[in-house]
Amino acid sequence: MDKKATIEACENFVRETLEKAEAGHNWFHVERVRKLALYLQSREGGDRFSLEMAALLHDISDAKFNGGDEKLGAQKSEAFLGQLGLAIDTIKEIVYLVENCSYKGGHGTSAQTIELQILQDADRLDAIGAIGIARTFNYGGYKNAPIYLPDQAPKENQSLEEYRKEGNSTINHFYEKLLKLKDGMHTTSARELAEERHRFMLQFLEQFYRDWELTHLE
Repeated sequence: MDKKATIEACENFVRETLEKAEAGHNWFHVERVRKLALYLQSREGGDRFSLEMAALLHDISDAKFNGGDEKLGAQKSEAFLGQLGLAIDTIKEIVYLVENCSYKGGHGTSAQTIELQILQDADRLDAIGAIGIARTFNYGGYKNAPIYLPDQAPKENQSLEEYRKEGNSTINHFYEKLLKLKDGMHTTSARELAEERHRFMLQFLEQFYRDWELTHLE
């Protein structure tokens, strides 16, 4: 199977697997991450095929939705890739990227390769800006989280368990994760893209508090 056919087979597998996924982690998220990853790769380098395959598979079994199993996504990816006739080293590289892509409340793996840097950057770019805001509130609704609790302060330096704990407000998630992502981008190209998205979130939050508190009516 050539690379084009392999990628098409992977697309079909991911589309089918994520058909009923939460809307912020479905095929459309995967496709945006793939496009971002390929754009970054065109400017930063790295192995394009392994990166594209890993971008397609990176959310095949997100721990947030599978009971907290951090290894299942990599295991599913490895099982699928083993059916495609890829070289063992290629499979290992793709699985490594899938396994180490996740943010995990800031407790994810430090990216040592350009491919992992790009994949992490692409996934995190899709978590900020207008799309990031939409995804955050969609997930909050999915978990029935409160939109905002004025007396609940954001938690700094959370453990992975605290990061995954339910009951926190969606607005707090901006301070606990989203607003931190810009400064954590690895590549120059991702940092450039993150600037505008970060500013948009700050503008959104400013307007949110204005509308919540009705300060403009005073």
